[in-house]
Amino acid sequence: MPASAVKHRDEFERMAGSGGCTWMLARKALGTEAFGYNMVEIEPGGAMPAHDESGSRQVEIYVILEGEAVVVVDGEEHAAPAGTFASLEPDSERTVLNRSSSPLTLLVFGSVPGPGYHPPSWA
Repeated sequence: MPASAVKHRDEFERMAGSGGCTWMLARKALGTEAFGYNMVEIEPGGAMPAHDESGSRQVEIYVILEGEAVVVVDGEEHAAPAGTFASLEPDSERTVLNRSSSPLTLLVFGSVPGPGYHPPSWA
């Protein structure tokens, strides 16, 4: 089991992706094994490649941290300013677009549903 860790996002390894995306490998930097997560910066005019997670069966959560995004789910566009959360089922096709003139940053969480997590009664 990895040790607990605290790091600033400037310490994360950066990896260039397609569509003007830069991935910041948060999970790798912190050594988390229970679920996946990373930060993504999308340059103006860029887009996360459209995809689904039917093969992995992951549910994904996107959290827009900075900027003005458009989240597209199964062809339907949703304005997504900073502070927006999106919950995406595995079979839904999704992408995030940056149509603004400023970069945007989002946090992506992914996990395969299973018996390991039990939501508290208050949540």
